[in-house]
Amino acid sequence: NMAVSIDKCLSVAASLLILTLIFDLISADVAPGSEDAPHRRFEYKYSFKGPHLAQSDGTIPFWVHTGNAIPSADQIRITPSLRSQKGSVWTKNIAMFENWEAEVTFRVSGRGRVGADGLAIWYTSGQGLDGPVFGASDSWNGLGIFFDSFDNDGKKNNPAVLIVGNNGKLVYDHPNDGSTQALGTCLRDFRNKPYPVRAKITYYHKSLTVMINNGFTPDKDDYEFCAKVENMNIPKQGYFGISAATGGLADDHDVLSFLTFRLTDPGQQPPPPEVEIPKEEKDKYQEEFENFQQELDKKKEEFQKEHPDVQGEPVEDIYESVNDREIRQVFEGQNRIHLEIKQLHRQLGMILDEQRRYVSVVTDEIAKRGTQGQPGQVPTHELDGIVTTQQEVLKNLNEIRHTISESMIQVGSAHNQGNAAGTYETVQHFNDIKEHIHIVKRDLDHLIQRNGGPGEKAKCPEIPPFPSCLSTIHFIIFIAVQTVLFIGYIMYRSQQEAAAKKFF
Repeated sequence: NMAVSIDKCLSVAASLLILTLIFDLISADVAPGSEDAPHRRFEYKYSFKGPHLAQSDGTIPFWVHTGNAIPSADQIRITPSLRSQKGSVWTKNIAMFENWEAEVTFRVSGRGRVGADGLAIWYTSGQGLDGPVFGASDSWNGLGIFFDSFDNDGKKNNPAVLIVGNNGKLVYDHPNDGSTQALGTCLRDFRNKPYPVRAKITYYHKSLTVMINNGFTPDKDDYEFCAKVENMNIPKQGYFGISAATGGLADDHDVLSFLTFRLTDPGQQPPPPEVEIPKEEKDKYQEEFENFQQELDKKKEEFQKEHPDVQGEPVEDIYESVNDREIRQVFEGQNRIHLEIKQLHRQLGMILDEQRRYVSVVTDEIAKRGTQGQPGQVPTHELDGIVTTQQEVLKNLNEIRHTISESMIQVGSAHNQGNAAGTYETVQHFNDIKEHIHIVKRDLDHLIQRNGGPGEKAKCPEIPPFPSCLSTIHFIIFIAVQTVLFIGYIMYRSQQEAAAKKFF
């Protein structure tokens, strides 16, 4: 019994020890807010974001763009949705910190179900301004994270995210979509998402981690694990860049922001910003800022001189507010309704004129046939029925016209008063118009059936036989005359040519 109890105690102690170790490991891995988490510092020289991303001359502060890249105020379009396009943006200054984290927000959109070619995020020892690898140079020295849209190898494993390292000697394997060189990969569809896609790339103590926000929700922190590469050696100093390319298919590759953070160990004090910026460079930036401020003041003074009526007014009064825009949209909608009703009123007037003309013709025909008493004429009661029906049609059309006139008056008054109080009444009038039109249609169908007789379909009059314009004899004579004229012309031309040859 003693031996059994000792064995049980040992097994329980071993189980508790294993559970303690597992808990310690989990706590060390999943506690980002603990003391072991690295210190992050934003690096503005290696970042960009809107709303004032590009300057007035089209340049990006601390960045250079090449190829078909188009900077704007809130984003950079690396490539437009045209075939065989490529572009890139790269930092001007080389990054001199070993551990870093980059958060990239981008959008890839296209009309087709399949896009091409893709987008790449770079950290290399040199600027790959132009080349065949997603718009950047091949045989790079450093790191590339590729968002590949097109399935070159036909394995149906795209769109995909690949991590590819290079020591400057490898050539990218395009036919196999880089699968033979990828250090890590994950399948993520990043095209045509309702929200921008976000990628968080962390390089800390030679460990590279890629997290992806798939763009299905507006939550900026909703990241999913993509891939992780341990013991990865990259250059200690390098340039950050982002590039894209299109091929036979095309997508819009837009980058909204590129934010870079320096990572330092928790116990290590990060270097102060003043140490990194030389005094000459600070003086240069200060001088540029002062010049810019002076130019801005001059432009303000010139604008005030040119627009004296704007002086003293708040800036909010110059632009249209949300309420003003909504009221303007309501007025524009009422104006369109008013124009449509006027058009309908005009068309009904034309129909009324046609109906009056038709009734007058039928009445005249009845009067003529009543005086002449021709045999086989249409019975008088049927003609009277036609006239009565046409008069009912005229009455209904007059009612419709009256209803539309009232609707026009109500819409015009609502438009002038600036409110939408007559909306319900206008809808009711449109319903009345619809009912009257159905009545007119029913009366016309009834009129057609009554004129045709019960069970008798309306028949079109038979076309009389078309007389022949040319008989056989006339045709033969015509051919003979044409033949004689043609032969005579040939003989005359031959004589003229023979007479002309005598002079040579």
